[in-house]
Amino acid sequence: MPSYIKPVMSADEAVSMIPDGATVMVGGFNVGGVPYSLTEALLRRGTKDLTLISNDTATESRGHGKLVASGQVKKVIASHIGLNRMTQRLYNEGKLEVEFVPQGTLAERIRAGGFGLGGILTPTGVGTPVEEGKRVVEVNGRRYLLELPLRADFALIKAKKADRMGNLWYYGNARNFNPLMAAAADTVIAEVDEIVEVGEIDPNDVHTPGILVDVLVLKEYDLPI
Repeated sequence: MPSYIKPVMSADEAVSMIPDGATVMVGGFNVGGVPYSLTEALLRRGTKDLTLISNDTATESRGHGKLVASGQVKKVIASHIGLNRMTQRLYNEGKLEVEFVPQGTLAERIRAGGFGLGGILTPTGVGTPVEEGKRVVEVNGRRYLLELPLRADFALIKAKKADRMGNLWYYGNARNFNPLMAAAADTVIAEVDEIVEVGEIDPNDVHTPGILVDVLVLKEYDLPI
C-alpha cells in the first residue's frame, strides 16, 4: 500500500493505540460532530487516567460524557460541564480535576497548539477568577491574559467524508472543534461516514488535509449515543 494511503481500522483497533494516562482531544459541540464510534470503543476498552480536552462533557449517557461517568477521566479541560451531572458530581467530590476555559479561549489555545504558537493574548477573564495564576500582559494600555497552547497525544475527530489519503470534508456544524484538533495532536484518528477514492473530494472542499490524519475509521453508529 502506498505510504500516502491512510490505514482504515475498526474503532476498537484504532483506540487500542491510546494508553492509560494519555491526553485526548475529542471533537464536537454538544451532539454535533462527536466521534461516537470512537468514544464507545474507548469506553469498551476501559482506558483510564485520561486527560480529556473537549468543548464540553456531553451528558453522562452520551459520547465522551460516558468516559467521565465511568471514571476513566482524571482531568477535563472544557468550556462547560453543565449538561453532565456526573462531571459536576465528581468535580464537587474532588474526584475529577476540571479546568474551565472560556469557549473562545479554548478554541484559540487549541489553534495555538496546532500552529506552533507560544500562546495567545486575550482580554477574556481579566479581573475574574480565570486570571488567577496567569501572566498579565499590557498592550497599548489594555490588560491581557497570556493563555498557553493546548496539544494532545491523540485527537478523536468526526468528519462526513474522507478520501483514501485522509483528506477530510466536514458537514455543517461538525466544522466546530474538529479541524482545530486535527492540527493539535500527535496522532489523529478520524471517524468518517464515507471513504471515497482520491480525487472525489474537490480540493476546494478539503477542510483538513490528509497530512494531519493518521488513521481512518468508518462510523459504526447511525445515531448519536
